[in-house]
Amino acid sequence: MDNFSKYIGLDTHKDTVAVGIANAGRDKPLYYGEIPNTPDAITKLVKRLSPTGEVLAFCYEAGPCGYGIYRQITQLGHLCDVVAPSLIPTRPGDRVKTDRRDAESLARLHRAGELTPVWVPDKEQEAMRDLTRAREDMKAIEKQTRQRLGAFLLRHGKIYDAGKSRWTQAHFRWLERVKFEVPVQQIVFQEYIDAVKQAQRRVADLEEEMHKALDGWILAPVVEALMSLRGVKLITAMTVMAELGDITRFDSPRQLMKYLGLVPSEHSSGGTTRRGGITKDGNGHVRRVLVESAWCYRFVARKTAHLQRRAEKSSESVQAIAWKAQKRLCGRYRHLLEKGKLKVQVCTAIARELVGFIWAIAMEVSGRRPVAA
Repeated sequence: MDNFSKYIGLDTHKDTVAVGIANAGRDKPLYYGEIPNTPDAITKLVKRLSPTGEVLAFCYEAGPCGYGIYRQITQLGHLCDVVAPSLIPTRPGDRVKTDRRDAESLARLHRAGELTPVWVPDKEQEAMRDLTRAREDMKAIEKQTRQRLGAFLLRHGKIYDAGKSRWTQAHFRWLERVKFEVPVQQIVFQEYIDAVKQAQRRVADLEEEMHKALDGWILAPVVEALMSLRGVKLITAMTVMAELGDITRFDSPRQLMKYLGLVPSEHSSGGTTRRGGITKDGNGHVRRVLVESAWCYRFVARKTAHLQRRAEKSSESVQAIAWKAQKRLCGRYRHLLEKGKLKVQVCTAIARELVGFIWAIAMEVSGRRPVAA
């Protein structure tokens, strides 16, 4: 890290910001005080700490307050890092936590270079991330509403047995014929159905907005190229790119796998080596959609008509990577299953390798070549 005269730690909250200052050297951090969490108060703080315009180093934890403070401080000409809360070093015996201690600790650790900054998206990238996350939230609400309707029907012995798939047109036609003897229960039943349909409309509307937003997005070529992969359609491709942004900032696919928490955890000591489940660090939204995509590789490798139409929108080199990925991952799925691995473990392993092919496609579309090790 570059040398600065002051390192400022900000413990941010909805209404207030606690400020700790660590001067260059090894002196104990000082507590500046608590200020309102407003743009005017932040500007006044920066001017007081740097009256001559000297560049200072600020940091605060990533959280619900967003990136407004980061953008404001950087526009004022200072360095600001948004750090990952899960990677902040802690002392096992320290059981006292206050805003003052947190601010001073951030300043001290920032001065020592022991904090890990997160990637901060620009406003356009953050807007796309908000869109994909909103669709994900609405889908969760739809799922919860369906479960409540299903539980209500089950309590009263109303079981749909006309087909295997529910929430299809045939299922809704069956729901229209369901009747209850008590009028109040019929009203409750209809309210549940209306809630499901309303949730479905919200999901459909947001998916339509995703199609519209893709046209003018700078990462649209990468999204379309990723859709040549099996199991990766618009929702998955846009979620990956909205959450990760420019994937080419990762020097290797292994680095991206680690960033997404898809590498095995390890607890080794002395001559004992123990590896456990995946670390689950990093972005859980991307990890979830990739594991869902991995289920598509349980079938034999083949170029279906639907997949081929999606792949034809990309270059021949991207299509070659996608076909190589399909052959590799379909065979890998069968191999791991024959070794006795659980299906969920197999899908996690497939998702990890799928990350490598996603990275390769992003590098191909951007025209970059991997850096030699």
